[in-house]
Amino acid sequence: MTRLEKTRNLILCALFAALTAVLSQIAIPIQPVPVNLATFSVFVAGGVLGAKRGAISQAVYVLLGVIGLPVFASFSGGMGILLGPTGGYIVGYVAAAWLVGLLSARCHGKAYWFALSMAGGLALCYLLGTAWYMVVAHTGLVESLLLCVVPFLPGDAAKIAVAALLVPVLRKTLSKAGMAVSV
Repeated sequence: MTRLEKTRNLILCALFAALTAVLSQIAIPIQPVPVNLATFSVFVAGGVLGAKRGAISQAVYVLLGVIGLPVFASFSGGMGILLGPTGGYIVGYVAAAWLVGLLSARCHGKAYWFALSMAGGLALCYLLGTAWYMVVAHTGLVESLLLCVVPFLPGDAAKIAVAALLVPVLRKTLSKAGMAVSV
């Protein structure tokens, strides 16, 4: 990989970390987990950047928040957020982007396959987040699912639909611009 390719990939990872930070602020503040657009960025990062770079972009986002920058929902940051009830979902962004990227490598530009890969990534994020929520909040599985998953399904389905249509366009556009990211 050339120095230019490394620089381009670094910039793209940073841009997706920044996009996740921005979309985390576009939220409906319900409790215990706010509804925001961050997962949209996670889906697109995995689909466009691939497994490794998608996960790196989200790891950068998480690390920025951990050191205290206000990148998490409601302009919050710090290790306390990661250790709180929503921490598992935030860590789940890294895993979700990785899985979306891994599965998206086999999509051959088909939006419905991207949607399925994103649904898989979302399921992994839900798994990690709900498990952590259960530990922190001392709740059972059904209560946790009713609080932290079920209310978000319609919005997440809409985010997946839009992201699955956008990813093939972004991949094609980046490729035409000579910026194709190997997935």
